[in-house]
Amino acid sequence: MAAAPPSYCFVAFPPRAKDGLVVFGKNSARPRDEVQEVVYFSAADHEQESKVECTYISIDQVPRTHAIMISRPAWLWGAEMGANEHGVCIANEAINTREPAAEIEALLGMDLVRSRQGELDLFSHKTRN
Repeated sequence: MAAAPPSYCFVAFPPRAKDGLVVFGKNSARPRDEVQEVVYFSAADHEQESKVECTYISIDQVPRTHAIMISRPAWLWGAEMGANEHGVCIANEAINTREPAAEIEALLGMDLVRSRQGELDLFSHKTRN
């Protein structure tokens, strides 16, 4: 399998960013004809023992998710990058390994980006359970 093309994240903090803002960004190494969506999901409370359908598998849903804005390929559930209502930003990065991939359906790295984005709370510095 060919190595993934490079993708990079960046962050700029004051005083390099104007007006006291923090700037976060990422390029995408996705195919050029793949549709990228920018999508907003409101904060939500979820039924106990409910499941969430990710790209290939279902996982347990957390009781509450934060509002998020994400960028993602239109065909999958996960996210290339995003930010939640608490200002926590996260992005997907390709890694190369010598270990062969397992031949089972599992969470994608982009599924992890979206699932964690909805749970992380900058102010409590912990994951919601």
